[in-house]
Amino acid sequence: METTRKWRWGVNRWIVLGFIIFSIVAVNIATPVQPYIQVAPEKITEATLSLPLVGEVPFLNTWPTLILVDVIIIALAWGVRQSVKKGNLIPQGVSGMMEAFVEVIYNLTESAAGKWAKQIFPWFATIMLVVLVANLVKLLPGFETIGLMHHYEGEGHLISSLGGNWFTLLPDKVEGEGYILTPFFRAVSTDLNFTVALALISVVMTQVIGVRAQGARYFSKFLNFTTMFKKPFFGFMDFLVGLLETISEFAKILSFAFRLFGNMFAGFVLMALISAMIPIFVPSMISMFEFFIGLIQAFVFGMLTMVFMAQATQGHGGGEEHH
Repeated sequence: METTRKWRWGVNRWIVLGFIIFSIVAVNIATPVQPYIQVAPEKITEATLSLPLVGEVPFLNTWPTLILVDVIIIALAWGVRQSVKKGNLIPQGVSGMMEAFVEVIYNLTESAAGKWAKQIFPWFATIMLVVLVANLVKLLPGFETIGLMHHYEGEGHLISSLGGNWFTLLPDKVEGEGYILTPFFRAVSTDLNFTVALALISVVMTQVIGVRAQGARYFSKFLNFTTMFKKPFFGFMDFLVGLLETISEFAKILSFAFRLFGNMFAGFVLMALISAMIPIFVPSMISMFEFFIGLIQAFVFGMLTMVFMAQATQGHGGGEEHH
């Protein structure tokens, strides 16, 4: 056993050394170029999609990423379905991974929401899985590095032909005649449209589940007039507390959206800068750091959604306690 462990360590050590040597050679062949960074997602083409109520919608480079995320989730579901159809008593591969994932988060939901776990769990699981895949898919090769070249009026890069219509950016910059790269794929979590949409779904469904659990009494935590005339002072305090509850519900939208967007966009900028300044071996460690950040952010987003929904099913104030 000890000999096998030493042999494995020796093999792993040579693999790590081989990656270091490969990165050094690659850096000398193709010097990394610091990409053009902007907060808003870029347009892949000037063409737009006309929608009846929304109007003209541009084709952004987060759209292909969102489609890829959907394809991966559908592929996971198909893999689990195929495993179930085979009648495997012991799940393996993708099926075993998904079973462990579902079991863990369902137990979390049941411990927090009790009898309402079956209503809350689908939202918790779906949001967490979508955010997790969206955060991790950006670590795939080619993300934010392959796209279309565009003239840039400011300080852009020189380009070099690779053959045909393929070009690569050079580190050298020129004023007014250079190029910038618009990637085909950009992390969808760095698009505020995506994070705000998820935040709205989370907050709106929290209210829906609250109404299902408590009926019209649920709105008493926002507008509480029950003690306004019997005990004016405490009634006025309850009214102010209701206003704070209303404000907090709207604040959840901003909190959800900007927490996920801020963390993932900061990771995008960090990866770009580190890869350009210290390209030898260090970006791989930053990628591992980004992996854990994406995992944690997906768990936090989903967990907060589940906790808020569980709280919405519980009564508010002394009236519910008496009941």
